[in-house]
Amino acid sequence: MSQKPVLLTGASGALGRMLARELAAAGFTLRLTDLAPFPDPLPKGARFVRADLNEALAIVRQAEGCSTILHFGGNATEQPFETIIEPNIRGLYHIYEAARREGARVVFASSNHTIGFHERPVGNQGKLDFDCQFRPDGYYGLSKVYGELMGRLYWDKHGVENVNVRIGSCLPKPNNARGLSTWLSYPDLASMMVRCILAERVGHSVIWGASNNPQSFWAKDHRDRIGWQPKDSAEDFRAEIEKVVSD
Repeated sequence: MSQKPVLLTGASGALGRMLARELAAAGFTLRLTDLAPFPDPLPKGARFVRADLNEALAIVRQAEGCSTILHFGGNATEQPFETIIEPNIRGLYHIYEAARREGARVVFASSNHTIGFHERPVGNQGKLDFDCQFRPDGYYGLSKVYGELMGRLYWDKHGVENVNVRIGSCLPKPNNARGLSTWLSYPDLASMMVRCILAERVGHSVIWGASNNPQSFWAKDHRDRIGWQPKDSAEDFRAEIEKVVSD
């Protein structure tokens, strides 16, 4: 595949490792970065450099010549505000500045926690569209709201294209009843990332990060802009998980 490299931050995490493997197998040239060492053998066509999101120059160097930045780095769970602010807010600014310099597209790993204080839908009533009001449920969710708004700013002001993926529960398989609504399979996430990289034009987009779950909490989004449709479904695991209550 002849094209510019793709930068993947958070490459040493569970989702980063999976995406590194799948995107390399799809033929992409990858630049991987994380604070933690990469624990797996490097995929073909990939290189790994340890870098801190808080260090602007390090991020700029890794992004040089890249077409797309898949931003999965930063704190991925609820933490005290002072722990969240550096990687999730300052670090994101460095990502967008690097993208602006390079003319790169940003794919931002946002979260369902941006809208976590909405009431859960009942059946098909009350499902949320992409343009619903933000209602973050913690400092982590608040940082993801900030990330989506930064994407809006950089698209409006600088023309930096971005796709904001509000990930539900991305796991090898759903593990509780809530997953019947929120589960995103690894293959569906990987295929989404391929389409985010290859799509001709995305502007500022928001996509619900969930598989083809009939019980989903979420409805309209911008997935048509990238030409993506999930193939997996949490329904295949219903008998196994529908009585398992989440914490």
